[in-house]
Amino acid sequence: MKILIKNAQIVNENQIIESDILIENDLISKIEKNSSEENVDQIIDASGKYLLPGIIDDQVHFREPGLTWKGDIESESRAAIAGGITSFMEQPNTVPNAVTQELLEDKYKIAAEKSFANYSFMMGGTNDNLEEVLKTNPRNVAGIKLFLGSSTGNMLVDNPETLEKIFSSTKMLIAVHCEDEATIRKNTEIFKEKYGEDIPVTTHHLIRSEEACYISSSKAIELAKKTGARLHVFHLSTAKEMELFRNDIPLKDKKITAEVCVHHLTFTNEDYKTKGNFIKWNPAVKTQKDKDGLWEALLDDRIDVIATDHAPHTLEEKSQKYLQAPSGGPLVQHALNVMLENFKNGKISLEKIVEKMCHNPAILFEIEKRGFIKEGYKADLVLVDLNEKYTVSKENILAKCGWSPFEGTEFHSKITHTFVNGFLAFSGGKVSEEKHGERLLFDRN
Repeated sequence: MKILIKNAQIVNENQIIESDILIENDLISKIEKNSSEENVDQIIDASGKYLLPGIIDDQVHFREPGLTWKGDIESESRAAIAGGITSFMEQPNTVPNAVTQELLEDKYKIAAEKSFANYSFMMGGTNDNLEEVLKTNPRNVAGIKLFLGSSTGNMLVDNPETLEKIFSSTKMLIAVHCEDEATIRKNTEIFKEKYGEDIPVTTHHLIRSEEACYISSSKAIELAKKTGARLHVFHLSTAKEMELFRNDIPLKDKKITAEVCVHHLTFTNEDYKTKGNFIKWNPAVKTQKDKDGLWEALLDDRIDVIATDHAPHTLEEKSQKYLQAPSGGPLVQHALNVMLENFKNGKISLEKIVEKMCHNPAILFEIEKRGFIKEGYKADLVLVDLNEKYTVSKENILAKCGWSPFEGTEFHSKITHTFVNGFLAFSGGKVSEEKHGERLLFDRN
């Protein structure tokens, strides 16, 4: 197939240029103005629209295997494509946990059949699976994931000797969830004494507190410095943690990198009053001061990546009392819309959005031939109309759980086309039923 995209405003590598793009099969074959329309199978006129590289989301929970009533690889990757996310990295806390090479490969087999988007799955570390962790292939697995907080029950890695062994034994990227378990437990007991079992959700950021985050992330960073490990800290949520990261060297030379999620850039603890458990995440959405600190660090490059931590639960599960309601929510379909809204509001440039959501995940994980609009690269592309409104409603939510924290929100930009490996996977508000997702490969020695 040859597809010609004409007159697009291409956002790539810190500039915006108007050009045509020729896609041949799965690759971008030519970027030039006034391209010939001969022997082309399809022409898309992108006049007035902006063309971005496909978004790479380095942190999702798609719930398969074992939790598929909440979501599955097919349903959630479909929602991702509609949101302009063409590649995702999924976390190991499915059931069973992906903590052996065999269980990890089982997930890849499912995705090979079911995923609309490109995929990678992280290998999970525990207190006693170091041997399995060290078998992980750096060429076709995104990284090692460690939970240093109780977000996922039995995947908690809390043995200091084990942690040091993992950090000092692998050259692979180690991604961490940082919250201090002892601090969270202590805080929970304090609020239980006050409220019994009826703790209000408005206390979530006080239970999973700034202190809980900082103790854990500062320890992980200290250990990475001691061992020389390649550390990536997921979903940072506090202003205080920003002092732990640097912006004085290029991303490719950083051994310790940082990620922020869309919800921590969007909501504050004030929103618990109206949205309740529907914005209950781990780590918790915190204060306005924290949100401001995250934005500042994002814009000055102490934070390297924007992701979603997409983690759906059913409406019924989320409607329980605070202590019973699980943490997490669906975000892949609307993350790019949210960031485009921030562009419209003057908070961030289009170039910076592309840097943090496309280029940087590709650089940081060393993904082969994705994340940029370049000749010879995979044709993962997203076309957006910055002048078309779009309102989130039950009817257009594609996540299996059927709800969104952005329900009722009117966005002032719309994703019109998504290409995956050169295939037009989303257009006219619909995802094609053909699946063209591929396993991500990593350019690592």
